[in-house]
Amino acid sequence: MSNTRLFFHESLSINFSSKLDKSQSHYLYKVMRMDIGKNFSLFNKSGEWEAKITHISNGIIAFIITKKLRSNLDKKEIWLAFAPIKLNYLNLMIQKATELGVTKFIPILTDRTIVRKLNYKRINKIIIEASEQSNRLEIPEFDEIIKLDKFIKEYKKTKIIFGDLNSQNSNLSLKNSEPICILVGPEGDFTVNERDKILKHKKIVPLKINENILRSETAALTMISIISFKLLL
Repeated sequence: MSNTRLFFHESLSINFSSKLDKSQSHYLYKVMRMDIGKNFSLFNKSGEWEAKITHISNGIIAFIITKKLRSNLDKKEIWLAFAPIKLNYLNLMIQKATELGVTKFIPILTDRTIVRKLNYKRINKIIIEASEQSNRLEIPEFDEIIKLDKFIKEYKKTKIIFGDLNSQNSNLSLKNSEPICILVGPEGDFTVNERDKILKHKKIVPLKINENILRSETAALTMISIISFKLLL
C-alpha cells in the first residue's frame, strides 16, 4: 500500500481514470516528487484504491485505478457534540478527534459558548488532512451549529455519554451496533439549568473521567480515547 494517501470525492473502481485537482496535483508532483508511472492511494467511504499516474499536463495529474486495496467494512459510529472553543484549540481537537475515529462532529451553542461562527471550509480541510494521515477511509461529517435545546430534542433516541465532573459514575458499557455520542461542555462548563436539561435525556450516561477540571478539548479527546478502546474489546 502506498504511504501517499489522498481523499477523492468521486466513486472509484478498477480502470477508472480521472484527474486530481490543482492542490492535490501540486502535492504529489512538487512536494512528493512523484512522476508518471508512480503509484499512490485514493480513498473514500467505499474503500481504498491504488492509482497510477498516467499523465501530467500544466501541473495537473491524470491517473488510472489499478486495484482495490481494502474495503470499509467495520464502521463504528462515534459522534462528538461540543461547544466551539478558541481557534487553535478547536483545530487541534478536530484534528486529533478525526485521527481517533470520530465519524460526526456536532457543534452546539450553549450559554457559555465563546465561538459562535465557524470557518467550515478550514475545518473540512483539517478533517480531510487528518483522515489522509491517519489511514482511515471515512471522512467525518461536520454539522451546522445548533442550539443545545435543539440538540437534546433531535438526538433524544441517541445514547449520549456526558462528560460530567459532578457525576460519581465511572462505569461504561457500550455496544458496537449503536451510535455513541460524546457530549462535552464549553469553557466554564454548562450552566446549572443546562445540566438539568441534559440529565433529563432518557439515554444519557453521565461519566466522570478525571478528578481534575479538564479543558474542553482535553475532555473531548480523553472521552473519545476511552470509548474507542471500549469498542475494541
